[in-house]
Amino acid sequence: MYNSVVYIVTLSLILVLSPHLSRFLRLPTAPIEIIIGSLLASIGVISAYETYFSLLAEVGFLYLMFLAGLEVNLKGILKMPKIYIIQSFYFLLILWILAIIFGLIFNLDTMLIVILPLISIGLLATLSKEYGKDVDWIKIAFLVGTIGEVVSITALTISEASNTLNSYEELIYKISLLLVFLGVVLLLYALLRILFWWYPEFKNILMPPQDIQYQDLRLAIGLFFIMIAIMKQLHLELAFGAFIAGLFISTFFHYKKKLEDKISSFGFGFLVPIFFIHVGTSFNLKNILIPEVLLQTAILLIIMFAIRILSAYTLSFLVDKRNAVLTAFALSMPLTLMIAVATIGHEKDMIAEFDYYAVILASLLEVIISMIAIKIIAKATPRK
Repeated sequence: MYNSVVYIVTLSLILVLSPHLSRFLRLPTAPIEIIIGSLLASIGVISAYETYFSLLAEVGFLYLMFLAGLEVNLKGILKMPKIYIIQSFYFLLILWILAIIFGLIFNLDTMLIVILPLISIGLLATLSKEYGKDVDWIKIAFLVGTIGEVVSITALTISEASNTLNSYEELIYKISLLLVFLGVVLLLYALLRILFWWYPEFKNILMPPQDIQYQDLRLAIGLFFIMIAIMKQLHLELAFGAFIAGLFISTFFHYKKKLEDKISSFGFGFLVPIFFIHVGTSFNLKNILIPEVLLQTAILLIIMFAIRILSAYTLSFLVDKRNAVLTAFALSMPLTLMIAVATIGHEKDMIAEFDYYAVILASLLEVIISMIAIKIIAKATPRK
């Protein structure tokens, strides 16, 4: 009973205080929550192995993937000029090719190679608020990031399947199952588009404009858990199901801005911070000073920045080199997705212990370095 009270009070205080520390240190709340969790775990206040804390963190992780899907605007992508979409795919293609090449050169594990080119648009919202949504490099970063996040989640699912199965037959079966699932999702997407086209009032039945019973939130959360249940039944990656659920909401109900605010507020105000705190508790601060961890962290950082900056030159057809480099740094902050993938890899023994610590440390440093670099480059006067 006493232990439960300690956890409730401790987690509540972290949830309340971390935004204030974030403003003071001018950093996103996620790194701060991870560091606080690690500090408290090192002195024995909380532990990553407490049952209810771990369960809540698992739900928080899946909800984070749900929010990642919610950030993706498929209709916005389809409305972009074709040249922008083509160059975005070139960027991602070169990014993944370079990641594989560097990964093989440095003899990295498969999961680490998958981590190198990960892209998440979670922290781009922070940059858009500071520099404006209409800035060229922000718009391109959102486009590339949106496509890249879908590719990253798909690659994670395939990689997880290939690393946890014992034979090629099982792998082929799992990938076939995933492809069938994606085919069914695309078919449902097409059918729902037709349904909503002919019967637009059906959307209002699902989510009434005057909603006093929170039907919109109930539908979203219900879909979230249904997709997780389906993925669990199919023995596919649960995070992918959560992502698809978010993608469904953002695609068909993108006009419900209040719903997005409700979902995001609940996630980033409660469940997601619990996940980041839990990640911190699994991160032993003593291991930061181990030479192997520091070396691996340095290697990961150098590769992740290098492949993005090199890939950004494909965007020079759309913007000047300065804006291309800014786009590269804007896409160098896949903090949430990196930690999510590292967590999956760690739980399923797909990456070594030291590699797990290196990925967490690299993800934190990458955010700090990227934000500093963006401020310096953005303030610099471009050459005419």
